[in-house]
Amino acid sequence: MEIELYSVRIVLIGILNIIKSQIMKNLLFLLLSSFVLVFSCANISNSSANTGVIPYPSGKESLKDTLTLIEYPEKVWQQLLSAEEYEILRMKGTERAGSGTYDKNYKTGTYHCKACQLPLFDSKDKFDSGTGWPSYSNFIHNHVEHVFDGSNGWSRTEVVCKRCKGHLGHVFTDGPKPTGLRYCINSASLKFK
Repeated sequence: MEIELYSVRIVLIGILNIIKSQIMKNLLFLLLSSFVLVFSCANISNSSANTGVIPYPSGKESLKDTLTLIEYPEKVWQQLLSAEEYEILRMKGTERAGSGTYDKNYKTGTYHCKACQLPLFDSKDKFDSGTGWPSYSNFIHNHVEHVFDGSNGWSRTEVVCKRCKGHLGHVFTDGPKPTGLRYCINSASLKFK
């Protein structure tokens, strides 16, 4: 009986040592992982402070990667944009129908983001939708993002610039063929070149 208790005690001590060893390994792993995570985040924030923000572009030729995100504090956007442009691009406003510069513009060229100059729409995709806003059946590949917009109790798809996340307008499914899409865009968010 005494030998059996001694054997059980040895087995229990062995099991406890294994558990303690495993716990120590897990704690060491968690400690090292936390250290690596904190160190990595510190490097990310330092590197983005130095290289993550592209200076306000004078044209797309000055940018190596045209889709690198441009981030500015709102005060900087307010300085770079007119009051109307800021209201539309940064605050998701909408210009009054028929008041925009580009609704009836049918010249050949490209429509760029007013905030960051990224090319967004080609004039060959522009059409007269009769809505009072410039309308396009397509956009320049990968330069526009679609975002769910549930504001004002509506379920719509917002269109934003891929590079600066500026609000452009909305896209609807009542456009011409072949896409069937109507990108309804605020003139104040665009620059025609």
